[in-house]
Amino acid sequence: MSTKHLPLFLEGEVTKGFGRGSKDLGCPTANYPLEVVQSLPKDLEPGVYYGWAQVDKGDIYKMVANIGWCPFYQNKQMSVETHIMHKFDKDFYGSQLKIALVGYLRGEKNFNSLDDLINAIKQDIANAEKSLEQPEAQNIKNNKYFDY
Repeated sequence: MSTKHLPLFLEGEVTKGFGRGSKDLGCPTANYPLEVVQSLPKDLEPGVYYGWAQVDKGDIYKMVANIGWCPFYQNKQMSVETHIMHKFDKDFYGSQLKIALVGYLRGEKNFNSLDDLINAIKQDIANAEKSLEQPEAQNIKNNKYFDY
């Protein structure tokens, strides 16, 4: 797995996704429009990443992001789905979302059941939580990329 593109900074407006993050998975995600997805490096490895997220000019929170085709759901287009590890009071469609991808957790894979997928997501969140406590990750949180 190549990490040559990390950290990778993405920014764009939050758009409506498939609506399954909250409903199916209990894990709400913020989705980028296609032009942001198409701006990714062509050789970026699909999979689950961890890093930092900021909505508008708010606080910076830990996040995990799935970048790819979500094999379980057989997406036809690549997507970037960001789960911010913070409870928001309301949806923020139309807001500006800045993320910094700091590290790579695992490749995309298909799952035998929704429960297997949910368990993998919970593990991804736990792994991201731990990895984002490392000094290198904390340095990126303080990057001038984020607005204060």
